[in-house]
Amino acid sequence: MAPALRVGGITPLTTIDYPGELAAVVFCRGCPWRCRYCHNGHLLEAGGAGEVPWPEVMRFLERRRGLLDAVVFSGGEPLAQHQLPAAMAAVKARGFKVGLHTSGCYPERLQRVLPLTDWVGLDIKALAEDYPALTGVPASGERAWQSLELLVASTTPHEVRVTVHSTLLPPHRLQALTDRLIRAGATDIALQKCDPSHALDPTLGATDEAWAARLPEGKEEVAVRG
Repeated sequence: MAPALRVGGITPLTTIDYPGELAAVVFCRGCPWRCRYCHNGHLLEAGGAGEVPWPEVMRFLERRRGLLDAVVFSGGEPLAQHQLPAAMAAVKARGFKVGLHTSGCYPERLQRVLPLTDWVGLDIKALAEDYPALTGVPASGERAWQSLELLVASTTPHEVRVTVHSTLLPPHRLQALTDRLIRAGATDIALQKCDPSHALDPTLGATDEAWAARLPEGKEEVAVRG
């Protein structure tokens, strides 16, 4: 039976969402967190206008066999949907590598899909104790850092991504965060500048220009090696 994955959109071609591979991105609907700098607010609810039926996604991928290397499940939060493992299996059966972008809010589900996943981009937003102010959810940091522990202990290639906003993650907290990530065993850490222009929280305003100047524009990243 085909999975009834709720898809809010597709990026047909990207070179930045799965390192080293030509990929398509499937944006899954639904997320339990409300991160202040989230720029995909239209995907947070489980349902909504513009949903792409899963059979249409598969027809698109059939036409891209031999042209694309990988399919990345992003969101929203892909692991919020119980249909994700079946969708991953269907994509892998057609010869694509499977990538996953996740905030780590479902460590148990992450552990279950790791055998289906060829690469994971994990967002670590802050030190565990700072998460509730960012996500609006108590104990959210503990779950994200548990997901990091699972990834570090696995053989799945992955990258830890940190979004930097000078108000939410000032330099001294960023330094403490990267130090703790390295101590936790993360060896591939990427810092990316926050773009607050479409943030869920409209009060964030612009980033501090003096600090933002240290980070690259757009989706480029600064690598921190553990």
